[in-house]
Amino acid sequence: MSNLRTLRFYATPEHGCSYLPDRQARTLFVDPRTSIDRNLYSQLSDLGFRRSGGHIYRPHCEGCQACISVRIPVDRFRPSKTQRRIENRNADLVVQSAPCRLTDEYYALYERYIRQRHADGDMYPPSEDQFSNFLTEGCADSCFYEFRNTDGHLLAIAVSDRLDQGLSALYTFYDPDEYRRSLGVYAVLWQIRQACRLGLSFLYLGYWVKSCRKMNYKTAYSPLEMLHNGEWKLMDKA
Repeated sequence: MSNLRTLRFYATPEHGCSYLPDRQARTLFVDPRTSIDRNLYSQLSDLGFRRSGGHIYRPHCEGCQACISVRIPVDRFRPSKTQRRIENRNADLVVQSAPCRLTDEYYALYERYIRQRHADGDMYPPSEDQFSNFLTEGCADSCFYEFRNTDGHLLAIAVSDRLDQGLSALYTFYDPDEYRRSLGVYAVLWQIRQACRLGLSFLYLGYWVKSCRKMNYKTAYSPLEMLHNGEWKLMDKA
């Protein structure tokens, strides 16, 4: 069985940075042929690695450390007034876990979300192959959390990985017409509560980039820990 000492890694050539348009980026990947169980994936997550489909990676950019791994210590989390209002606003929703799979219902929601919210991004235009490669391949300890209203209508899906020490929030897509619900925020809040219910310590939110406006939402969850020089430390609000 593989362990951290025996893992092989591959670095990509430089390519345009998705977060900072004036920068070049390089990514470090775990050998995709490696068999990775939950324990090893959990260790990699604590070292700042992230999963996308069947690939586990982290930024590996020369002379740049703008991408910072962040996580929420869920037992210390205290929602803001705005976050409490969002939780109350969505108290009618029913959430249940489901296997990661491609269905007509899931893809219809995903397609609408990408077309209306991310038409200027790397994921446009959406496709079924993209959905499968990104959201259904990879970790066996992953699930779709379905958020449905009282009529059973699917409003959102949060893709989440189970780690030894927490949950890793991979991606959320939702009905763009339900903007009053703030479903993206609610999905994070719900996963914080779910980690607590499961007796886990953290919710991993991926990377935060200070100069990237799209990443600013992550600092709204407090306290937030950041990985700096191999150590997890509370983020300075200043």
